[in-house]
Amino acid sequence: MTSSLYQRDFLLWTLDTVDKLKTHDFDQLDLENLIEEIESLGRSEKKELKSRLLILLEHLLKRLFLNSPNDYRSWEITIDEQRRQIELELEDSPSLKTIWEEAFSSAWRLALKGVRKNYSQVTFPDVWPYPNDIDSILDCDFWKL
Repeated sequence: MTSSLYQRDFLLWTLDTVDKLKTHDFDQLDLENLIEEIESLGRSEKKELKSRLLILLEHLLKRLFLNSPNDYRSWEITIDEQRRQIELELEDSPSLKTIWEEAFSSAWRLALKGVRKNYSQVTFPDVWPYPNDIDSILDCDFWKL
């Protein structure tokens, strides 16, 4: 049984695939693995958005509900960085906006679970108490409201 180039050397497989695409050698393309890799790119874009939102929401929850002024600046720096990274993701892939509600819901559930586990003495809300649209999440300093 011989293994495919894809299994033996992924980098070489990608270089070979690009070369075949550039030369229009479509008959020799490893379509099955090419399709799988392109699908995984879409999944990783969604995962990146959810991951950034998770970190953002965890830090927003800490900033909003924990009485720890010595930590506020650090949390705000993380909030700003995650917002910048999310904006970059949305610029590169505007269609991510179509899954915003799903991504927010998933990230909220995990963020809430994480802060409740780590700060069991604090009461966090069951639902996000502020607007959760993209613009609000990326621009609003909720602790100033």
